[in-house]
Amino acid sequence: MLYIIRHGKTDWNLRHKLQGKTDIPLNEEGIKMAKDAGERYKDVHFDVCYVSPLTRAQETAKLLLEGRDIPIITDDRLMEMGFGIYEGEEGVFNKPECPVRELFFNPAGYKAVNGAESIEELYERTGDFLEKVAYPQIKEGKDVLIVGHGAMNSAIICQVFNKPVDKLWEVGIENCKLIKLI
Repeated sequence: MLYIIRHGKTDWNLRHKLQGKTDIPLNEEGIKMAKDAGERYKDVHFDVCYVSPLTRAQETAKLLLEGRDIPIITDDRLMEMGFGIYEGEEGVFNKPECPVRELFFNPAGYKAVNGAESIEELYERTGDFLEKVAYPQIKEGKDVLIVGHGAMNSAIICQVFNKPVDKLWEVGIENCKLIKLI
């Protein structure tokens, strides 16, 4: 089986700030969310957990799996999508002049600028993770958990289900909600 979950909330989530690769920790609500998810999903079997190197995902994985003997392995390919100079930008949905806004309303038309990561780059690295790490372990009968981020998780979900890029946000990636993919 393959499962995926997004990190708990951060102060930047509450302020609608683009986090991207900026390393923001969980806030108190996010810590509680991760602990509650640990209780809610305590009976779901995982053999291994792969996690983004960013603090918010690392903290979520540790709290979610606390007390369980499950290896937590960091993988850089699971880092959130980079937004370049727009990381930290607040209220992007209401700023038509911000190029990153296009990612959320028309992902297929999104063009990465000013140091941001393109969708093609995001798909390349997450696809590489799926092909080289996740799928081989699933074929061995292992239950794999990925702890990551909104855009990164969405890219993995689209690839697993062969959905086009314009469906990037279709599933909806809630904080600390476990999704079974395979």
